[in-house]
Amino acid sequence: MPVRLSLICAALFVSTPLWAAKKVDLDYQVRFLPASGQAEVSLVLARGEVVRELAFNLGDDGAYSDFITQNGQWHGSTWKPGKGAATLSYKVRIDHQRESGGYDARMTPDWALLRGDDLVPSARLVSAEKVDLVTRLQFELPKGWKSVETGWPRIGENRFRIDNPSRLFERPTGWIVAGKLGSRRAHLGNTDVTVAAPVGEHMRRMDVLTMLTFVWPQVQVVFPREPAKVLVVGAGEPMWRGGLSASNSLFLHSDRPLVSENGTSPLVHELVHVFSRIRDRDRSDWISEGIAEYYAIELVRRAGGMSEDRYQAINKKLGKWGKKVDTLRTENSTGPTTARAVLLLQDLDKEIRKATDNQRSLDNVVQGMMRLEEVSTKDFVTLSEDVMGRKSAVLDSKLLR
Repeated sequence: MPVRLSLICAALFVSTPLWAAKKVDLDYQVRFLPASGQAEVSLVLARGEVVRELAFNLGDDGAYSDFITQNGQWHGSTWKPGKGAATLSYKVRIDHQRESGGYDARMTPDWALLRGDDLVPSARLVSAEKVDLVTRLQFELPKGWKSVETGWPRIGENRFRIDNPSRLFERPTGWIVAGKLGSRRAHLGNTDVTVAAPVGEHMRRMDVLTMLTFVWPQVQVVFPREPAKVLVVGAGEPMWRGGLSASNSLFLHSDRPLVSENGTSPLVHELVHVFSRIRDRDRSDWISEGIAEYYAIELVRRAGGMSEDRYQAINKKLGKWGKKVDTLRTENSTGPTTARAVLLLQDLDKEIRKATDNQRSLDNVVQGMMRLEEVSTKDFVTLSEDVMGRKSAVLDSKLLR
């Protein structure tokens, strides 16, 4: 069956081979300062001469301050390291409140919960030669704080190895929780799974771990990716009352149920984002959100956690919720839009199975999307029709125009 290589294989060559690159140590050192609501971050580069400059995107909210460089120059938002060992230090404000209410980053006298993306802002790296940064993350915890967890593999006490070959400048992305914590762990497939939350925040750690264990085999079937580690973090008020995913971790408010009254699982929804890593463009947010919600139902169903009559009742509710939706093409999907997207994806799955005598399904479309950096609605239609081997009547819909 013909496959459009420009779509399916485009992402296989996105990274430059690093076998000829020079390995240089880059250590991130983080010290939390609860009294000021900040963290002090240091970037320690073993050989500054291999990096011409790091141009940071500091945003416009004034979160970063007090930049100091040892053996180098700091100008505006750009660091130019000197020859030999070089260090850049600064402070970053931790607390951040979303426009819709609730915090997605928070520090108290007893704990901190945030994303590493905010500890170290994104930057454009200009190197003097091919360089492979060997990157580690080290925390210095305040007195009384017991531990720290990240989505990266642990290599020592409060120390982690960051390895993201797709990025020239590797940052400690993903969720981080530190302080007086309670944690539960399991080894699922080839992945170390940790559920961690501050003590007293009413996070149902064992419930979460049990649910993950229950659906994990089904997750592996759909998403052929086995990360070394996945971290689940949570806390109660005043944190944002929802779920937020990153590439190696996810946040779930401790009051959120594992399965909502509408039949979907907020936990599995975010887990699908972690595994699929589908990024959309061109007003196609319905793809990533629709896929996450579709499998938040489907994976629980496949695992045996949902009867057929319950499944039909859920679909009926989705139909009522998304009844007034006349287009899926938006930058940010709402609840009704996502509900309508789920129903379209269910119809597409049925169409693919019928056209291929149950040899293929929506799972194959998702696996194709996972190979792409970004997906548009046009890309999605092309992939689906490649998988099915013919034009799709389901996707010939005004919802997608």
